[in-house]
Amino acid sequence: MRVLVTGGLGFTGRAVTHVLAEHGHQVTVLTSRPEASRAEVPAGVGLAHADLRDVDAVTALVGTGQFEGVCHLAARTRVRDSFADPVGYFAVNVAGTIHLAGALDQVAERTGQTPRLVFGSTGAVYGPLEGALTEDAPPAPHTPYGASKHAAEQLLTHQAATGRLAVISLRCFNIAGAVDGVGDPDTTRIIPKTLAVAAGQFPHVLINGDGSALREYTHPLDVAHAYRLALDAARPGKHTIYNVGSGTPVSVTDVVETVRRITGHPVPTEHRPPAPEARVLMADSTRIRHDLGWTPTNSALHEIIRDAWTAATAPA
Repeated sequence: MRVLVTGGLGFTGRAVTHVLAEHGHQVTVLTSRPEASRAEVPAGVGLAHADLRDVDAVTALVGTGQFEGVCHLAARTRVRDSFADPVGYFAVNVAGTIHLAGALDQVAERTGQTPRLVFGSTGAVYGPLEGALTEDAPPAPHTPYGASKHAAEQLLTHQAATGRLAVISLRCFNIAGAVDGVGDPDTTRIIPKTLAVAAGQFPHVLINGDGSALREYTHPLDVAHAYRLALDAARPGKHTIYNVGSGTPVSVTDVVETVRRITGHPVPTEHRPPAPEARVLMADSTRIRHDLGWTPTNSALHEIIRDAWTAATAPA
């Protein structure tokens, strides 16, 4: 299949590109970075430049009908940043998705073929719920980031109902690890931050409360296989939503201790008062496991941290 991966030079996008190309798809990466070069994409993978906020550029690229499917990962994703710039988050995450869906609609109307779209959504659409969440939990986003992703999901539900688009949304929770030596550089997240402390880049890890709150982490390679399976499974007229998560509960204390063991370096910690947050927040991924046969095989905590550490300490 001829597939466009938006955000394909990002942390998860690179993994999706890797897996799709490995399974025989003809992949083109879309990036908004004008300085991005061919050297940043694997051999045999195409590279295109466009900003999703530019409707003319998106239409010129996608509206030609050269892509049968799109894996849409381009987005702004930092929860805390979204409070400072909700307009910017909606411009990229909602308007960008509108422009992409509009271009695909032109293709469907002109050719009679139904494009496939796999949308990278987030567990943040559920808001301040607690426990192992299923897709039946009512969305209640309480951040601009989560709200922007939920709005994009709603758009895609209505567009799929026209019969001119086949959509699957993947609500991913916490993605961590590395593929092909590319890890997550965002040290606002606990695993990259803890590894940066082990590397001596920060003095300590700040922990809310006693560090016993439970989350889960999924390796980008496993997430990428979820995109691959979803791309094959998308059907015209339908918008199906799947949670994507390892389902393995991990505490902050577990992360710190595993980083210490794998890196062999000290990881100083500093405890703050408990934050008003869920004690347990994980994805119930029963539906995608049953429907698509997805199984996370790389998401044990020691594998995630091993791969992320190898990527973080590799020579530049």
